Amino acid sequence: MTTTTTIQKWGNSQGIRIPKFILEQINLDANSEVSITVKDDSLIIKKATQKHITLAERFANYTGDTKSSEYDWGEPQGEEMW
Repeated sequence: MTTTTTIQKWGNSQGIRIPKFILEQINLDANSEVSITVKDDSLIIKKATQKHITLAERFANYTGDTKSSEYDWGEPQGEEMW
């Protein structure tokens, strides 16, 4: 189904209102995350599929092997205090 709406000023941005019947068709409601893609002359709005990654998931492949060392930034330039 196609419907027409108007882009309206919303603070310093612009926005559109999505009718409730459209949101219900794709199971979205207020505060749902969506992704917006531009293709040719169209905006494509989809449910966001990127799930939140927990801290444990972020470190799942971490082995603890870091090779950090001091880095020499060179001599002071200007009025830095060392």
